[in-house]
Parts: sequence; C-alpha cells; structure tokens
Amino acid sequence: MGWLGIDGRCALVGMVHLRPLPGSPGWSGSMAEVIEAAARDAEALADGGCDALIVENMGDVPYLRGSVPPETVAAAAVAASRVAAVGLPFGVQLLAGANLEALGVAVATGARFVRVEAFAYAHIADEGLLQASAGPLLRARRALGADVSIWADVQKKHAAHTLTADLDLGELARGHLFCGADALIVTGVATGRPVVVDDVARARVGAPVAVGSGVDAASAGALSALADALIVGTALKVGGDWRAPVDVTRVRAVRAAVDAAGRG
Repeated sequence: MGWLGIDGRCALVGMVHLRPLPGSPGWSGSMAEVIEAAARDAEALADGGCDALIVENMGDVPYLRGSVPPETVAAAAVAASRVAAVGLPFGVQLLAGANLEALGVAVATGARFVRVEAFAYAHIADEGLLQASAGPLLRARRALGADVSIWADVQKKHAAHTLTADLDLGELARGHLFCGADALIVTGVATGRPVVVDDVARARVGAPVAVGSGVDAASAGALSALADALIVGTALKVGGDWRAPVDVTRVRAVRAAVDAAGRG
C-alpha cells in the first residue's frame, strides 16, 4: 500500500463535500446538481494546487451509524467517478463509519485510499456507538484484491473517547498501526477546529500522519513541517462555511503557506 507518490513534502488534500445524496433528509431530487457541484469543487481544488482530494457524503446529515443504503453507495460512486476525471489521486469517506461501503466505492472508481473512522477501538459519536472495523475491512480489501490504502482517524473529531481514556494518543496510534492502518489522521474536536500540535508528534509511530481538521492559511505552514498531509475542507470554502462552494483563492492561500514553509 503506497502513500500518494509525493516524495519529501507535505501533501495538500482538499475535501469534496457532496451535496445531500438520494435517501438523505436534504436530498434535492437532482443527481445532476450533486455531480455538477462536486465537479466544480474538485476542479477548483485542483486549480488551487491541491495534491489529492477526498470525496465525502458530508451533506447527508444526520448520518447513519456504521453503514449506508445502496442508493447512497450508488450516488457516491457516480459522484466520485466525476471527481476522478479531474486527474488527482483521491480517497473516499462515507459517514458515519460506513467503511465497507466506502471501500466498495473506492474499488469501483479507482480511489487510492479510504478515510476510516472507528478503524481500531470504539467511540461514541452523535450517531451512537461506533465499533472497531479493522477486521472486516481488511478482510474485504484482501478478498477484493484492492490496492486501496487505509487512512485511519485516531480519536475522531465529533466524538467522545471515554471508553479509551486510559490510553494516550500515542498508544491509540500504535493500536491503529497494529491493526493494519496505512496512515493515521489526527484532528481537533470538531470540523474546522484546530488540532493540538503535540498530537501530531504523538501519532508518529511508524506510519504517515495527516492533520484532519482546523487547517487554514495561518496554520498550514507550521503544520506542514510536522505532518505528511494536510486535509482541508472548511477553510477552503467561500466564507469558511463547509456548506459553501470551494473558493479557489482560499485554496491558493493555503497552498502558498505550505510552499513557503519549504516542504511544498
């Protein structure tokens, strides 16, 4: 399982937040609108200098727990196929914790990786209790013969981690690596909230480390010196609103900050 093929520098990974998909409460009734919005955001992220993308069903709030229905999988695959046409490496995440379905979309669309919550250990999110998924997920990957990397969240944002409170982040990171993660993601407590800088160092236990929340033009330079990838969503949107379209000027500002730090 490879990284992104980006040697010696921090990768900038932009989020393609899909509009509500069929079956979700916010579904508009038009897949054409979903695909057009995804294409515009993906192209703006590429034009702004992103190295890779992640396609995520962010608009499907409130999220289901641990799986999504067939219509979500089908719609996500159609949208991801359009994003693939931009030509950047990309990954897939299906909320909340629908990791087997995300793997299926990745295989069908040529995605390089899946972002996985609840890979190792359980946690409580607003959807309820999410159980560890490493065992079934890696067996499915093996059965499919899929060259798809696992980017696993450690202490996932929007969640309570009382169940694992006796383990520090370094031990949790080692547990994720033991279970077979290819890369580790550290986040702040919520979307758009900054990561604790020391957590990036604690998560360095033998796999690439990505920062998965709170990155903006002001913090990107310093974080790029510590991480192997910066996953950015909210800060790249018009007005800093995750529901808004991507603002290519904001993408270029984050790209410039990474470049100025000397690793871009």
